[in-house]
Amino acid sequence: MATRFKHPAQDVAGLGTGRALGFLAPAMLLIAAFLVFPAIWTIYIGITNYRLTGVEAVSPSMVGLTNYTRALNDALFHNALWLTMLFVLGSAIVGQNILGFTLAWILRRARPAVRRTVEALTLLAWILPSTVVAYLWVAFFDRDTGTLNSILGTTGTAWLIDYPMVCLVVFNTWRGTAFSMMLYSSALQAVPPSQLESARMVGASGWQTLRDIVFPHIRGHVLTNTLLISLWTANDFSPFLLTKGGPNHESETVPVYIYNVALQGGELGYSSAISFLLLLANLLVSLIYLRLLRRRA
Repeated sequence: MATRFKHPAQDVAGLGTGRALGFLAPAMLLIAAFLVFPAIWTIYIGITNYRLTGVEAVSPSMVGLTNYTRALNDALFHNALWLTMLFVLGSAIVGQNILGFTLAWILRRARPAVRRTVEALTLLAWILPSTVVAYLWVAFFDRDTGTLNSILGTTGTAWLIDYPMVCLVVFNTWRGTAFSMMLYSSALQAVPPSQLESARMVGASGWQTLRDIVFPHIRGHVLTNTLLISLWTANDFSPFLLTKGGPNHESETVPVYIYNVALQGGELGYSSAISFLLLLANLLVSLIYLRLLRRRA
């Protein structure tokens, strides 16, 4: 049996440790300034009664885990968690995933002009600023002069008030599908055309082809896409631009709830504790994803 030796990493570029660290320093400083320090500061504020105004804004006191125990017993926070899960499930895991794959699957055989046109329109929805997109959808759902009411002949229906979560799911699905479409378009290139042709010749149905040939080749891409769009959606603040969490907290996802608690309620300590809980949830989802990837490997 051959013995394996681990060789230390070699300085191929000939920079030396000092110069290499010098090249890394700007990036590390940016990471420390915009990621590490805010995270540490959030953890610190989360164990205080720090407020936006008043005496606690000048001299906050340490309250330990009081903010965290309050969050665990806060009905509005529980409601925000539930709505966030619905938002992620409906618009990311189901909506963007399925619509993105469907577009990628259909466009793989489309004419180049058609494919480029659809891709450009889909990407346009993704790259437009959130405020612009939100304004367009508010106009689309408007009660009096909205496009949707004009199409359906339901003038007077207040979609953002009567069906706020449905509107948010449709809005985020439309807005975020481009990423899934591009990722799946790239993934489908890895599927051997010979296997697809063989499936067609033996009379396999479309579902059988997807289940037995396509999905086994792109399973890793599906996991990666699902993780990324789920994390982005769970931390998305765009719902505030459409509904501000209303009416009566019916569309108040966790990011919107954090904003309302921090800036409208002035409770920066409590909102920081909730932010840290959201960070832990993101880390947990990421760890589960990494475990699935290792099991697949």
